Formats: sequence, C-alpha cells, structure tokens
Amino acid sequence: MILQPAFAASRPLRWPGLSVALSLALFFVVLGWAFWPGLFTSADPLLADPTQTLQAPSARHWFGTDHLGRDLYARCVHGAALSLQATSIAVLIALVAGSLLGGIAGWFGGVADRVLAVIVEVLMAIPALLLAMAIVTALGFGTLEIALAVGLSSVAIFARLARGEVLRWRSRTFVEAAQVAGVGSWTNLRRHVLPHAAGPLLALAALEFASAVLAVSALSFLGFGAPPPQPEWGLLIAEGRNYMVVAWWYTTLPGLVVATVVLATQQLARGLQRLQGEVS
Repeated sequence: MILQPAFAASRPLRWPGLSVALSLALFFVVLGWAFWPGLFTSADPLLADPTQTLQAPSARHWFGTDHLGRDLYARCVHGAALSLQATSIAVLIALVAGSLLGGIAGWFGGVADRVLAVIVEVLMAIPALLLAMAIVTALGFGTLEIALAVGLSSVAIFARLARGEVLRWRSRTFVEAAQVAGVGSWTNLRRHVLPHAAGPLLALAALEFASAVLAVSALSFLGFGAPPPQPEWGLLIAEGRNYMVVAWWYTTLPGLVVATVVLATQQLARGLQRLQGEVS
C-alpha cells in the first residue's frame, strides 16, 4: 500500500481580509468585462461621433471620449477581452511548459538537469520584456503573438520553481514507497509529485498574471499588438499620449484600469501564497 503524507493537526486557515475581498471583487468585475461586456455598457466601442470628440468624463461618458468621439469606458470594457485573453494564454503557456521542463529536470536529474540549468540561467539573464520583444518581432505582430512571446519569456521562472518542488517531494516516504511498489517514474511523477507541487506553481501563476498584464499592455503600447481600431488597453494608452495636455483622461483612465487589475491580482496572489504557507 502506498503511504500518504501525514499532515500536522488541522488549524483554522486565516484568509486575508478586506484588501483581498476588494481585490477579488474588482477582478471579477474585469472578468465580467471580458466575457459579458454588454452587461456593463451598451455603447459601441468602434462607433465614432465627430460631435463628441475629446469630451471630459461625465454621466454620459464615464471615462470621456477619444479624438474620434468614441466612448472610452466602452473601449476599456471591450478591450478587457483582448488584453485578458492574451494574458491568460501567456500564463498558461509559461505554467505548462515551465512545470514540464522543471519536473523532468528535477525528477530525472543528470543531463536533463544540467541542460535546464543552462537554459534557465540564459533566460533569467535577459530582461523579460526585452526577451518578449525579441520573440514577438520574430513571430510577427498581433494579440496571439504577444501572448506567445510573454509566455515563452516567463517559462524559466516556472521551470526553476517546479524543479525545486519536485526535488523537495521526490525524497518523501510515500514517493519512495511507490517506487518500491513498482510504480513507473512517469506515473509516480504525475500522480504523487506534481500534484503536491501544484500549490506553489498556481500561486506563482497568479503573481505572474499581474506581470503578464503589464507586459502585454507594454507590448501593445509599443505597437506589437492588435492594430487600430481594436481597443487593447495598451493601445488605448498609446493613442492618448498625444492628447495628454488637452485630454488627461484619454491616457490616465485606461492606465488606471491596467494598474487596478495588476494591484488586485497581486493582492490575490499574496493571499494565495499565505494560504499555501498555512496549509503546508
């Protein structure tokens, strides 16, 4: 019989309070923007109105209007789908690829571990945004290309953590008992090691989600993302930089949306990390 890990006596888990609850609420609102934008605004994000150009925030236009008279709030709401889609794909790529590489290196060691160590050292030596710019330049411009570039530039972070977690769990009694019982290496890694390493990896994914939002927005700001008139958050900020003197809201409010999402995600990630620490 395969032994299961023994846990200490149970104790009440303390989930951080108001800040995490508020962050969770904000995050769900933004998810609502991405999946059900029609519930939050009835305005067309692509419809221009020359009579409403550069209007300040008001009851009619909560975030004001841009240089073509388009409603900025509607563009931020509908832009959530593009921006969060790219961010989610990027984090998923980094999580899956990094966990696989780190798990193989930590479990089998030897040449695989040495090769991974070299790859991680090289990737960690290059600033993530610079690496993402190099990758997206090679792949081409677009939302999917940005997602691939940001995801690949973050693989090393997940691989390093996955390797450490696999090394920590592979020497546990229940894993060694499974090996003695004849369980294959791949099966043992998949069933008994990676599930225990999943908690820290998911907490890191939540933290990297915030970094990915910034990276995707930055690349979109630089013109690597979807072309106009698509309302990506980074593109909205880039469009408004030429009007900051006469229309402060054009860049400021989309920028505050990005900052709010990043801060909310970071708070949630820290809450998950503290919860993971209490569980372990």
